[in-house]
Order: sequence, then structure tokens, then C-alpha cells
Amino acid sequence: MKIWVDADACPGVTKETLFRAADRAEIETTLIANHSVKTPPSRFIKMVIVSSGFDVADDEIVRRLQVGDLVITADIPLAAEAIEKGALALNPRGELYTDQNIKSILNMRDFMDTMRASGVQTGGPAAMGQSERQAFANQLDRIITKFKQQK
Repeated sequence: MKIWVDADACPGVTKETLFRAADRAEIETTLIANHSVKTPPSRFIKMVIVSSGFDVADDEIVRRLQVGDLVITADIPLAAEAIEKGALALNPRGELYTDQNIKSILNMRDFMDTMRASGVQTGGPAAMGQSERQAFANQLDRIITKFKQQK
């Protein structure tokens, strides 16, 4: 398993959790973004910079993905593509996207896009609190533990 991070919009606290987990579990973790993201010195953490443009980082992640890899993203279409390729997808708030929930999450996203396009003020997501940080760390730990047990 490799971890791929949609780093353009990944919160700093999520990246810090990932950095610690990558070193502790010795799992290759690659951040992909269209700008440089600060990473700690580690043989398990890499940074890939792609050109600017719509979905360029997402497309690069999908291109590199293998079955059983993990994608960290809040981008629902990217999560759907990852699942379709046999990977896992986890958002920075700790929600695991699955075959069972991705279609309804995509539908809700599309509905909200339609609402915003028609002028309805929907607001953005709430600030990430301690419970979401903990949910992410716990879910990440479960995924890594399961992977390590399957080795």
C-alpha cells in the first residue's frame, strides 16, 4: 500500500498526522500538488509538483494509483475514481469513502453545486475541529493496521 495525498487543499493538521504515520508505519506517502508543500525529511515522504490546471493533480494521482493504495482527499470525484480503481479513499475529516456511500455523496455534492449555481448561499464546511482530527487519525490507524496484518 502507498498513500497518495491530494495536497492542494489538504489541511496542515492532516498532513502532520500523515507524516507521523508514514514514518511510524514505514509506508511510502506521496503528496501531489501544483505548488510546493513543506514536508519533513523522511525516506517515506515524497512531494510531486504538477503543472497548474483543473484536476491536474487529481489526474496524476489516479494515473499512479494501484489496487489497495490509499488516497487522502476531500475531492469527491477523485475519491470515486480511486474506489473505481480498487483503492481506498479517506477524507481529511475521517470519513472513509466506500462503494456503498460514494454515489450518495456524489449526488449530494452535485445537488449542492446546483444550489450554489442558482444563487443559494450554502456556506462552506465548518472549521475542522478536534473530533474530526481524531476521526481521521483513528481511521488512518485502522487502515494501516489492517494493511500491516495482511502483509
